[in-house]
Amino acid sequence: MFENKFDFYSPVNLKSYNLNQIMQYELQVLEKLDPFTRKHSENVANLCCRICEYLRCKQSFTVHCIIGGYLHDIGKLFIPIKILNKPERLTSEEYEIIKTHTTLGYNLCMKDTKLRPYALAALDHHESLDGSGYPNGITKKDIPYEAQIIRVADEYDAIVTKRQYTTHVNISETLKDLIKDTKPDPKFVALDQLSAKEKLGKINGLILKKLFKVVIDDTLYEISCVMDYVEYLKQQIKRLKVIETYDKKANSSNKQKNKDYYHEGMKLLFQEGETFDNYTTILLEYNKALAVREDVIKKLYNEIKIIKKLRV
Repeated sequence: MFENKFDFYSPVNLKSYNLNQIMQYELQVLEKLDPFTRKHSENVANLCCRICEYLRCKQSFTVHCIIGGYLHDIGKLFIPIKILNKPERLTSEEYEIIKTHTTLGYNLCMKDTKLRPYALAALDHHESLDGSGYPNGITKKDIPYEAQIIRVADEYDAIVTKRQYTTHVNISETLKDLIKDTKPDPKFVALDQLSAKEKLGKINGLILKKLFKVVIDDTLYEISCVMDYVEYLKQQIKRLKVIETYDKKANSSNKQKNKDYYHEGMKLLFQEGETFDNYTTILLEYNKALAVREDVIKKLYNEIKIIKKLRV
């Protein structure tokens, strides 16, 4: 049975930028990363591109942010693979080692004149607006805007990957978790220490709002892909029902000539792997698949409704 496939992140906007010459060198650097980190870096760059468009950033800044997104985790080149890809929870010592990828990436970029413009993206993408991030604990006024954008894209993709999303059904739960990171730390509220710094959360709320729009776009893209498959299923069901009708007519006919006529019609409509014995089973499978996909479409449209109601 033909199966529908789609990329979780729509690549349309990223392809609209002619980055081939600009990024040839940077992408060669990415090839040195492990496959998981490289894919994550590509996802973050994609998200940065599209967030920047919704923020109405200048194209020059957008390109700068995209490349920063590609290179933000480049410091993980120097992190031991056994720690980087450890499936279990990291120990506190291992987590401290992971955190060094920011300064390691910064140092790598600063040593290379072609990568130097993106050094702060590598350094500051884990900094928090409220000063609770790393490696330097700087606050909003000192965090480059591209690093703030990368932080939102990075955190979103990390959650999506961890939860193994293959569809945007229930994606609003991830966005709700990100909304929490735009709020001030409760411990500061409890201590009544609401200075300008402590009124901030970890991530930029405006950037997160633009991510919502990107996620809605991706959800609509998935709906489109599923609808294409639904149309295919309907065509196959229609064909198989014609076969079913011919079979009933053949079985109800008393003349062998008529039976042969309808059987020949069935053969002409059979596709690879289909026979007189199994076509009814295949028809049943198509009907089940259609019901599942139509339910998915309903759930995806519901996700969009939920996302549109989210408030940061």
